[in-house]
Amino acid sequence: MPLTREDKSGIVGKFQRGAQDTGSPEVQIALLSERINGLSQHFTTHKADHASRRGLLKMVNQRRKLLDYLKSRTPEKYAQVVESLGLRR
Repeated sequence: MPLTREDKSGIVGKFQRGAQDTGSPEVQIALLSERINGLSQHFTTHKADHASRRGLLKMVNQRRKLLDYLKSRTPEKYAQVVESLGLRR
């Protein structure tokens, strides 16, 4: 299920660094996490949807790469993002 414009703007507003920031790793991680959570709910009802499962795995891998990048650059921001999103890392 795609994110609505209001959902995206709320997530971006919470994690952005500055007024015009929409592409920082923190924002990307938060948006990917929201999409992943939405797809996880989708799979509870559609267990045989293997095409969407492939997309889910791609998103999880992309989020993992962004988290690794953030951890290597700014560990304090990494810890803050993981805590606020409730990720297990």
